[in-house]
Amino acid sequence: MSPPVSPDPRQPPAPQSLDALRSRIDDVDRLLVSLLNERAALAAAIGDIKRASGVAIYAPHREAQVLAKVQAMSEGPLPPKAIEAIYREIMSSSFALEKGLSVAYLGPAGSFSHLASSRHFGANADLQSTETIAGVFGAIARSECEAGLVPVENTLHGGVAETLDGFVTYAGSAFVQAEVQLHVRHALAAHCELARIERVHSKPEVFAQCRAWLSEKLPRAQLVPAASTSAAMQHVAQLSQLAQRAQPAPCFDAAIGSALAASLHGVPVLVDGMQDAAHNITRFAVLGRAAAQRSGNDKTSLLFKTDDTPGALARVLGDFERSGINLTHIDKRPAGKAAWAYTFFIDAAGHASEPAMQLAIERARQHCQEIVVLGSYPRSTRVL
Repeated sequence: MSPPVSPDPRQPPAPQSLDALRSRIDDVDRLLVSLLNERAALAAAIGDIKRASGVAIYAPHREAQVLAKVQAMSEGPLPPKAIEAIYREIMSSSFALEKGLSVAYLGPAGSFSHLASSRHFGANADLQSTETIAGVFGAIARSECEAGLVPVENTLHGGVAETLDGFVTYAGSAFVQAEVQLHVRHALAAHCELARIERVHSKPEVFAQCRAWLSEKLPRAQLVPAASTSAAMQHVAQLSQLAQRAQPAPCFDAAIGSALAASLHGVPVLVDGMQDAAHNITRFAVLGRAAAQRSGNDKTSLLFKTDDTPGALARVLGDFERSGINLTHIDKRPAGKAAWAYTFFIDAAGHASEPAMQLAIERARQHCQEIVVLGSYPRSTRVL
């Protein structure tokens, strides 16, 4: 490792010339690169041990601990969010050195699931697109990928039915290992000026999230539904290419999706952040084949089916209350085997290995036909 530069690069620089400050930055960069490579060598050694012992590459509890620790170490001026982003990329590089981390997500490329996967796992993860949410669960169950990412709920539209159904189908073969919160920003992209747009392509749910903006800015535009925001962006890119070859003539079609999708398909972004509600967040679950260890700040997801007796649901919820467990989310889906029978889903504060959680589950089991721990995992504390 290179010796420390002098003066201490962590100290605020005294007034100096531009050239002197740039020279000092060069010194700091040399030290940073040396330290990064030293860390990478240690990560590679850890990878050798993991491969020899069959331990999974992705350890969400360790990831959460490292991120919390380095953010606490920082005294500024970099904000915690910047420190987290830097270290996610450092850990992504470490995964690549250890073995390589393959991650399944709901595609196509440019979807918000793609964006969440990229931000959470970093640029060095091997991201693999699937056509359905069930495909993500299946990729984990069949050991085709080490991790998967599926949308669980949105602050505007609630729970995602396909994901809840996936939890039922793949319970025991795909565990929740982490959660990711993504701030959903809708971007309007087109190959023409805003005033000339005649048609806008996107998912119907996205039109609902941008209704006020569209009514004010594009009141005459036709809204054309698409299977996904990524598909809409790809379609507009293809329309533009066809128009240029055929006439050539401008394309007056636009798409609403992520800025990532617009970049991937080469469609210029006209407006970024056009959604009506600023607080539009989607929560994702990271799936894996094994249960995650305790991080110190965890949540547990469970599914259960109550006995067909009056007050059974209230008793189950009361069991968690009596055990001192806070429930942070509840949802339901039709059980499918009988009319008006439901499978319930809850998120609870704490890890399944903690005595209070174990007591709550054992108490609730007395009132349930079935109760399954879907996973315990580090609680997400930041929106990406």
